[in-house]
Amino acid sequence: MRTKINLFARQFAASALTQELPTNLQNLCSNGHLNYALTDMAKLGLQMNFQAYDTLLNECVKQKSVRGGQRVHAHMIKTQYNPPVYLVTRLLVLYGKCECLWDARQVFDEMPERNVVSWTALMSAYSKSGYASEALDLLVKMLRSGTEPNEYTFATALTCCTGVSGLYHGRQVHNHIIKNNFDSHLYVGCSLLDMYAKAGGIHEARFVFENLPERDVVSWTAIISGYAQLGLDEEALELFRRLLREGIASNYVTYASVLTAVSGLAAYEMGKQIHSHTLRSGLPFYVVLQNSLIDMYTKCGQLSYARRVFDKMSERTVISWNAMLVGYSKHGMAREVASLFELMRNENQVKPNNVTFLAILSGCSHGKMENKGLEVFDEMMSGKDGVVPDVEHYGCVVDLLGRAGQVEKAFEFIKQMPLEPNAAIWGSLLGACLVHSNVEIGEIAGHTLLQIEPENPGNYVILSNLYASRGRWDDVRSIRSLMEQKAVAKDPGKSWIEIDQTLHTFHAGDRLHPKMDEVYDKMKEVLVKLKEYGYSPNLSGVLFDVDDEQKEKILLGHSEKLALAFGLIYSPVGKPIRIMKNLRVCVDCHSFAKVVSQVCEREVFMRDKNRFHHIVNGVCSCGDYW
Repeated sequence: MRTKINLFARQFAASALTQELPTNLQNLCSNGHLNYALTDMAKLGLQMNFQAYDTLLNECVKQKSVRGGQRVHAHMIKTQYNPPVYLVTRLLVLYGKCECLWDARQVFDEMPERNVVSWTALMSAYSKSGYASEALDLLVKMLRSGTEPNEYTFATALTCCTGVSGLYHGRQVHNHIIKNNFDSHLYVGCSLLDMYAKAGGIHEARFVFENLPERDVVSWTAIISGYAQLGLDEEALELFRRLLREGIASNYVTYASVLTAVSGLAAYEMGKQIHSHTLRSGLPFYVVLQNSLIDMYTKCGQLSYARRVFDKMSERTVISWNAMLVGYSKHGMAREVASLFELMRNENQVKPNNVTFLAILSGCSHGKMENKGLEVFDEMMSGKDGVVPDVEHYGCVVDLLGRAGQVEKAFEFIKQMPLEPNAAIWGSLLGACLVHSNVEIGEIAGHTLLQIEPENPGNYVILSNLYASRGRWDDVRSIRSLMEQKAVAKDPGKSWIEIDQTLHTFHAGDRLHPKMDEVYDKMKEVLVKLKEYGYSPNLSGVLFDVDDEQKEKILLGHSEKLALAFGLIYSPVGKPIRIMKNLRVCVDCHSFAKVVSQVCEREVFMRDKNRFHHIVNGVCSCGDYW
């Protein structure tokens, strides 16, 4: 009998105040006084109505107050208020924002009826908390329940299509998008584009992009970022040029994405222009954009510009410090790395992370500071900064010892590691064995690598070259025969150079570039001058069983020499020549570039797979140690 009376009282109170919101409660919520508003709710008791609950829940969502939301939820139950779907969904949203997934799911499961917003709210909560499979499972159940999804449902589902099965799930969601006629919806289209780009389906992303009914800065940024993240830098830059031609205003994320592409190509002139664009646009200098500028300038060999951006930052994150440290490290400037790390310690605003220590160890390795590197590694082992060394840090120590010629010590270090050495560690040891002619340890490292990653051509090549350096041609032929059996092909050498904002690519022994006749003529002309100056080709880098004349011809066909000759022809006299290579620069090409810088009076910047070489008047920033 009492329950019936309470229900009658609740219905009477609700009907009496259906359209009225208690003034005091409204004022309290408007001024952000949530606790006082919750107290007022308790005083109002049965007089609480839809508008009052809605106002309170909105304030709880705004303040992310899960405790406040629970009090509102409890009040509804206690006063036997039967909330409509809208209010229950607001509860779902609150629990989701506060990452209380268990509470959100319980509310959802107890709902007598659900609408598309309810389903989407719980999917979004799962997605944002990293439970992608649970969110996708909800989508399946929603479709089976007969509830029609909307654009927000599909956009949420697409954010869950990540990881190994991301592309597979994304295509399935895409099919449902087409069936429900949302494929031409801009919001859904941008989400589709972003999903495909992040999942590596760049051709599908491009198809979606080209078929969007209209394109905004978000869609342009997504496709540019997709290409840049996959290393398709030239395509990313071409899209950015198209964006400019169509008059679309870029945002800071667009600029950060295109700077990633510029960094990959070391296209300095383009990078400078994009920096100018950002300045003219009047955009606030977000940390993300400044970090991208630092990364771009360091990868283009302009450390002074990078440091200028770094020094002017009003706020620095650990990524800012790491970008500058990695820049110095790649240039072999170990002292600058140590000095900057000391500054980071003294400012004590940002804690170093595992990337910070990788940059320091790598810098010490490239900069002949093995003692400092070992000291830093010992600091890590002590737990002083709370960063536990992982396999990459151990790999840096192996590389450091190997570069210093301590191959036996590096091998012993590997044997005593608490972690299983990976391919990168054995690769560092094998590379050191090649440089320091340690065939015995090199054989162990090489054959271990052939077992760990039999598909990697570099391992076969280095082991083959190690045998060739000792004249063990039978072993060389055996390794190359093994490559043929396993259908493993050597990565071709490729270099590129930017002239008048156009990238020119050269391959080893290239004959395809339209200016190749001029390039080879210039090469012969320069070679005569270099030999007069004392240059002699380092034939030890050609590890084929052929005569010296043939070896010299092979050396002249190296891609970085072709790019250098092209730069001498087509870049203005006295202007630095900037070259990027996909592999490590060989010893002879390094020597060739040094003599060219003297004879032709040019600065030469060469960025290879591992590091940066800045050559001025015959002297390289690497100190001939790379």
